[in-house]
Amino acid sequence: MEKEIIVPGEKAGDDVDSFVFNSNGEKRSMILGMLIKDGEKNRIIPLKGKYLPEQDDYVIGIVSDVRYGGCSVELNSPYDAYLRTQAEYTFGDVIFAKIDQVSETKDIDLVDDRKLFGGEVIEVNPVKIPRIIGKKNSMITLIKEKTGCMIFVGRNGRIWLKGENAAKAKEAIRKIEAETHSSGLTEKISALLEKKVN
Repeated sequence: MEKEIIVPGEKAGDDVDSFVFNSNGEKRSMILGMLIKDGEKNRIIPLKGKYLPEQDDYVIGIVSDVRYGGCSVELNSPYDAYLRTQAEYTFGDVIFAKIDQVSETKDIDLVDDRKLFGGEVIEVNPVKIPRIIGKKNSMITLIKEKTGCMIFVGRNGRIWLKGENAAKAKEAIRKIEAETHSSGLTEKISALLEKKVN
C-alpha cells in the first residue's frame, strides 16, 4: 500500500471514484487528501473538512430547540437535523441517533435516539473518525476494553465518554487523531493504554 498527499486539481487516477472531478478526460482531486494506492483500487481520504450528513450514519447531537412532537438537533455540521419523538428532551441534551434520511435540500431526519447521561463529549476532525473506530471496530473496542469506559462514537466528529478512566481514553483518541496515517498505530495505542491504565 502506498500513500501520498494530493492537492486540489492534482491528477488522481482513473479508478478513483470519490472526491474527484473530470477535466479534459482526467480525474482530478477536489480536495486536500491522502491518495491511497492499494492494489487495483485507489481512493482519496480527506485530511480535513466539515461533517456532511449521510443516511445511516450514527451521530452525536445536541438538542438546540424543542418543539411539539420533536426537536431540532445540532450535528457539528452546516445542517441541523430534526427528531420526531415523544421523549422529553430539553435544550442542551446530548443524544445518540441514526440519520434516517437526507433530502436534496439537506433536511435531515433522525431515528433510534437515546439520551446520553453525564459523561463528556469531545470533538475531533470528522474525517479521522473511521481510523478512531478501526477496521471492524477494532480500535475503539481496544480503548473500551483497556479503560473500561462507555464510549459512543458519532460519524459527525463527536465522541461521548464516561468512566473512571475517561481521561486515558481521551488521551488515546487524541493520539489516534494526531497520528492517523502513521504505521503501527494500533500497537502504539495498546502500549499507551497498558502503561497508563495498569
